[in-house]
Amino acid sequence: MRADYVLALDQGTTSSRAAIIDREGGMVALAQREYPQGYPSPGHVTHDAEDIWESQLGVAREVLQAIPGGAAGIAAVGIANQRETTIVWDRASGRPVAPAIVWQSRVTADRCAALRDAGHASRVRALTGLPLDAYFSGPKIAHILDSEPGLRARAEAGELCFGTVDSFLTWRLTGGRSHITDVSNASRTLLFDIHERRWDAWLCEVVGVPMAMLPQVRPSSALLAETDPGVLGVSLPIAGIGGDQMAATFGQACLSPGMAKNTYGTGAFALLNTGTAATPSEHGLLSTVLWQLGESGEMVYALEGAVFIAGAAVQWLRDGLRAIERSADVARLAADGDRSSGVVVVPAFVGLGAPHWDPEARGAILGLTLGSSVADIALATVDAMAYQVADVLEAMALDAGGALGALRVDGGAAVNDALLQFQADILRVPVERPRVTETTALGAAFLAGLGIGLWSSTDEIAAVWQLDRRFEPQMEQSERDRLVERWQRAVERTRGWAAS
Repeated sequence: MRADYVLALDQGTTSSRAAIIDREGGMVALAQREYPQGYPSPGHVTHDAEDIWESQLGVAREVLQAIPGGAAGIAAVGIANQRETTIVWDRASGRPVAPAIVWQSRVTADRCAALRDAGHASRVRALTGLPLDAYFSGPKIAHILDSEPGLRARAEAGELCFGTVDSFLTWRLTGGRSHITDVSNASRTLLFDIHERRWDAWLCEVVGVPMAMLPQVRPSSALLAETDPGVLGVSLPIAGIGGDQMAATFGQACLSPGMAKNTYGTGAFALLNTGTAATPSEHGLLSTVLWQLGESGEMVYALEGAVFIAGAAVQWLRDGLRAIERSADVARLAADGDRSSGVVVVPAFVGLGAPHWDPEARGAILGLTLGSSVADIALATVDAMAYQVADVLEAMALDAGGALGALRVDGGAAVNDALLQFQADILRVPVERPRVTETTALGAAFLAGLGIGLWSSTDEIAAVWQLDRRFEPQMEQSERDRLVERWQRAVERTRGWAAS
């Protein structure tokens, strides 16, 4: 049987997805399963890694039923994953030794503050492109090792493995034969020298992570591993791995320097391709690795701004305030809101990410009056996504030395026309939505297909991308400036709240 399809595994913060992608970049099948979140203390978020695995395996097997021959029709497997989420497991049994610490968790904020106080921040940023923040994996690993007697000694003896979610999934898919990650995920750990493309001994020592537990770092697109035939029915090549935002950038065909995308997911993540040069940021952004194509390919870098809470704020409307029954209902409710009411929501539930990096900030609703409505709060919650993305892209333009030409968007909220129009108005640049908005899965598929030759070049991949709609700025400049100034005042009132 001819293998014409790619199986893309898109493992996210609140759900696992799997998709079948054909040679034309079309989505043949898609399945999704949510799984539980853990909130053991304020600001701390955990997952059960077994829930991640079971949900991801379940949707993979589900979509394979949609093509003739099932797994026999798959040319390659690509993996995209929630980044920074940290899993430590037993090398012999493959079982996690503690709950996974999610990228959103602030449980290591004090640990990071101690490293900053010790004077390590400058050297860490020079090597990794990252600030010393609880967002990243390394301090999470150290926290897990110190959470139970004996774990650190076992890690030093090589009995424990660390991995971001891609690494854990690959371990399970290969029956424990492959302990690997790709350059994009490695670049999010605070342990990886993004210039030398290697784990750094000094970083590991300072952060407190034994090098014996780290995975081998591989390209993002190449023949990386083979699945165990008992998992999906046949042995399949794993040929693409990328952190979800890097995969989405690839799926958006932002393949040339100067191209940018934003994904509206649980958080919001804007990335600007800077080519083969790592651009240091002076405005609160990250310098990070986008991908490496092939064993001998050069690493491609990006400037990134990470917003911790975007779609998660809509989930809060649904589950916390019970203002809506389904997340999709927010557009209808927000349409009844009035922006002139003055209500502003700053969803700093787990602190503020780029460009502020304030772990002590907390969420707030400001501007309430007796005339304020739930619809006003819903509208302000949706607007907060656009404001936060605009803050990031303004910093990006300052670092890159030029204004953005256009922004490609994807993710769950990208179906919301009102949000995208407001985003264009606030940014003052066009916003472009592709026909296929599942660009994270698409990017994972492209990386894998390129890795085994299903697609011959990035030019062939770029030709697949198609525009659905382009949103042009329409708002008067004076109104835009008034709204942005109000937003900025609201953000300032949330800063440092948890420290008071």
